[in-house]
Amino acid sequence: MRAYRHNGSMTTTPTLLDELLRTPGPSGYEAPAAEVWRKAASFAEITTDGLGSSVATIPSSDQNDEAPLLAVVGHIDEIGLVVTHIDEKGFLYFAPIGGWDPQILVGQRVTVSGNEGPVPGVAGRKPIHLLEPEQRKKVVQLKEMHIDIGADDREDAQKMVSVGDPVVIDCEPLPVAGGRLVSRSMDNRLGSYVALEATRRIHENAKAKVRFSGVAAVQEEIGLFGSRTAAFTVRPDLAVAIDVTHATDAPGIDEKEVGSHPFGSGPVIGRGSTLSPKIYELLRDAAEKAGIDYSVGASGNSTHTDADSLQISRTGIPTGLVSIPLRYMHSPVEMVDLADVEATVELMVAFAETIDPEVDLSR
Repeated sequence: MRAYRHNGSMTTTPTLLDELLRTPGPSGYEAPAAEVWRKAASFAEITTDGLGSSVATIPSSDQNDEAPLLAVVGHIDEIGLVVTHIDEKGFLYFAPIGGWDPQILVGQRVTVSGNEGPVPGVAGRKPIHLLEPEQRKKVVQLKEMHIDIGADDREDAQKMVSVGDPVVIDCEPLPVAGGRLVSRSMDNRLGSYVALEATRRIHENAKAKVRFSGVAAVQEEIGLFGSRTAAFTVRPDLAVAIDVTHATDAPGIDEKEVGSHPFGSGPVIGRGSTLSPKIYELLRDAAEKAGIDYSVGASGNSTHTDADSLQISRTGIPTGLVSIPLRYMHSPVEMVDLADVEATVELMVAFAETIDPEVDLSR
């Protein structure tokens, strides 16, 4: 654990979560973060697939090889950038990995995973002093920006970086008041952390009558790809995707559109057309039995999470969704209430430990 004192209160961040948040891993370039996750999963049987998704599997409490297999899936990738061009002056140009609000990038410090290690730089644009009045009114576009690593020219820059190198915003996790934590890559290192921490606790408790796999899926931000291939690797009988959702106690969020999921309200249990109604009921009942606060998030069509690919994989996998309220999504200042993260881990443990091996999940 990393403990910090802020404004007279103590905030404690789990060591694994802290390390995951500090490690770069944009979609398609998740290897450094995956290495952290796999090292922490050494207590379990670890497997991978061709895309790089990681799976930590533990047996049922009675070592029953025929027991149903529950997979809890959190994607380990984050949004980022990729270097597309190095000009003659040594400035880098880039394309997005995942969905960006370009305004967020202006003036940010960044880290390029370069030829021999991390290379610091800044995301720059034409200064406001030199913008025409009409330009000042327009939203900046990514093509109007560049990355400056301090190189003298192209030759100097190419000693440090190459076209195709990934980039992330450079910022460390920051504890703030109220037991909240700020960082980039919360979406969705939180999900991969919950999947592995739940696996560890279920392994230690030895109460679950189902087999269990925690999954750190890759490439969610660019198309839900990792969970799709992981479903074929793991072959679960049922699955739960862990992701983030918009915390509704931040300014500008309309509860009439997204429901009520403020900080401190615990995990958000998904209910909707693409989600298994029986898994929803089992998650709800497990939360109530364990005394875990929760809210319900409804979806009429796709959930835009790994649950969408899981539920149509193979011949169809009964799938649930549990989300963690998050402020300022897809930014370097994503904020979470650590109590909601812990409650989500507790829910997944309680869920696994209450599943009857003979459960009927047919629709």
